[in-house]
Amino acid sequence: MLQRFYPDHEIDSAYEIDFETLYRKGYRGVIFDIDNTLVPHGAPADHRAVALFERLRGIGYQTMLLSNNKEPRVKMFHDGVGSPYIFKAGKPGRRGYEAAMERMGSTPQTTLFVGDQLFTDVWGAKRAGIVTWLVKPIHPSEEIQIVLKRYLERIVLYFYHRKQKKVSGRQL
Repeated sequence: MLQRFYPDHEIDSAYEIDFETLYRKGYRGVIFDIDNTLVPHGAPADHRAVALFERLRGIGYQTMLLSNNKEPRVKMFHDGVGSPYIFKAGKPGRRGYEAAMERMGSTPQTTLFVGDQLFTDVWGAKRAGIVTWLVKPIHPSEEIQIVLKRYLERIVLYFYHRKQKKVSGRQL
């Protein structure tokens, strides 16, 4: 039952993902959450975010920002990185992810999702058939409803990591 929340991949930061290799493997679209995935909650795009989106465009990716936030917050980040966006996306519902893929011209097989939350970001992307990358939250300061979800996420991640150890132990 908990497997529905397990990410396909886990990494410390969105800025550490090897997007070049993934592009060679056939991925063409990347959907990003914003807050605590790319910048601290509510922050505008910083130099790292701007450089990442320039790099992704240079590789050949289409990108999309997918956020449950209201438009002013998402547009503020968009203004820095120049990526199209969908606000009030209704994550973990599939519609936002499907709309993002349609706008990028990608499919679930050619799309990646990068986010910091299991119960909205990862679960929604998995429901849409998209490969997921879970990143560690950038900053510990979060809204109370997210703080509460983090406690539940720790339980899910405990079982996910336990399963990963078993799988890697069998591969030896």
